Amino acid sequence: MSDQRPILTTRQGHPVRDNQSMRTVGERGPATLENYQFIEKITHFDRERIPERVVHARGAGAHGYFEAYGTIGDEPASKYTRARVLNETGVKTPMFVRFSTVAGAKESPETARDPRGFAVKFKTVDGNWDLVGNNLKIFFIRDAIKFPDMIHAFKPDPVTNRQEAWRFFDFVAAHPESIHMVTWLKSPWGIPANYREMEGSGVNTYKLVNDQGVAHLCKFHWIPKQGVRNLTSAQAAEIQGRDVGHATKDLYDNIAAGNFPEWEFAVQIMPDGPNDHLSFDPLDDTKRWPEDQFPLLKCGRMVLDRVPDNFFADVEQSAFGTGVLVDGIDFSDDKMLQGRTLSYSDTQRYRVGPNYLQLPINAPAPGVKAHTNQRDGQMTFYVDGTGENKHINYEPSTLAQGLREADKPAKEYHQPVEGKLGRYQTSRTEDDYAQAGERYRSFEEWEREDLIANLVADMKECPEAIQLRMVWHFWHADEEYGRRVAEGAGIDLEKAKALPPLPGRAAPGQRLKAETYTDGSQAHKVAAE
Repeated sequence: MSDQRPILTTRQGHPVRDNQSMRTVGERGPATLENYQFIEKITHFDRERIPERVVHARGAGAHGYFEAYGTIGDEPASKYTRARVLNETGVKTPMFVRFSTVAGAKESPETARDPRGFAVKFKTVDGNWDLVGNNLKIFFIRDAIKFPDMIHAFKPDPVTNRQEAWRFFDFVAAHPESIHMVTWLKSPWGIPANYREMEGSGVNTYKLVNDQGVAHLCKFHWIPKQGVRNLTSAQAAEIQGRDVGHATKDLYDNIAAGNFPEWEFAVQIMPDGPNDHLSFDPLDDTKRWPEDQFPLLKCGRMVLDRVPDNFFADVEQSAFGTGVLVDGIDFSDDKMLQGRTLSYSDTQRYRVGPNYLQLPINAPAPGVKAHTNQRDGQMTFYVDGTGENKHINYEPSTLAQGLREADKPAKEYHQPVEGKLGRYQTSRTEDDYAQAGERYRSFEEWEREDLIANLVADMKECPEAIQLRMVWHFWHADEEYGRRVAEGAGIDLEKAKALPPLPGRAAPGQRLKAETYTDGSQAHKVAAE
């Protein structure tokens, strides 16, 4: 029977033949600027709400400082990076942190089951460094072109304006890589007790570059010295009945009392390159780097010691971007990072305005003057430093009074890039279930019970087709996991197990052929390992 559904198109009317993957040079990137379909999709998504943030609308923030240890683990930090913020000890780098929920609106409760944003702005002597992450170390998807679809599914129904379990799981059922994140989110880890007692993670894979131009892949993490504490659904409901802003109150009350929250900053490191010996792709945000193989190496600490003088000026107008990096910290070909780097700054220009970086909360630290040739635009209130001749707003100039380029590093980092331009689904990540199963088995029994109860309640709100596919996913992650969800929700386990793999997706024990890519009509081929 032929499929009679309308064809997905762009707003130009172009048929979309692959809505799953950005165009990249080779399977593992990087992405290209002529990613027209992605750019049109993500930039429209960035403008869907005004003036509230499309995501991370509910937030709280605080000021503080960062102190580097000068080491990464037992090694000098300079072995891995020339970034002064991680090398210079005894320097208190001012910083601002914004904590948030993701899917809820600005006045939504802080007890919501939702990932928590953990966005940090370091105001270093070399300019700002933004580390924009979450409390959980992984994400739902590994290609940024899927982000608008994901948020649409997780946000309220456009007809009823209600968040619906069937919409969430309809999306997840079609994306096996999401099962790992769902296992975290639907457990007590999906509701941190407060902002002080939660971890933070950069989520994306970055690179550290040293003064010899040598790069290492890395992941950044925040470890709370207050410990980690999470809530069950029942505990969260009890708190929400009394206070929808309990986490902001807890953060501000503790700072006011002098109980300054503190986190240690840690980094995981692996050699740059494809790392083909690993069973997972280190550029895949749906996977954790196992800490027994890649330990968390402590390299500094953060202390929050001051609340904002004006909530709107600091918390609401603060603007972060994953592309805001300092020398010695660089991009990897992580597809989510490459997509976020366009989207974050683009949405800030739309939400706050083209001169959002002139606002004090977003400007560099005092003493670090911005010198650009950018002028004018909505809400300009000063002209960036321009050199002696203010008529010259371009570069280069044959006159001596304009701006000049900075000196280049002694040894540049040059990433080799080679591959066929196309739309790829990663073949390296053949098993989207192993880490989800490991996470399920690692939970204490009370955490498993809360996880199963939350999923059972959700499954009862879903149509049978979604129920069966979700149980299929859970059972492939861990047989007990799938069985308990099926039994609790009254789902036929044998019927679920009999489902075929998703079209175009590798089932457990299979993988996509490494040399296969999509260019419109060509489909992914699946081969048994």
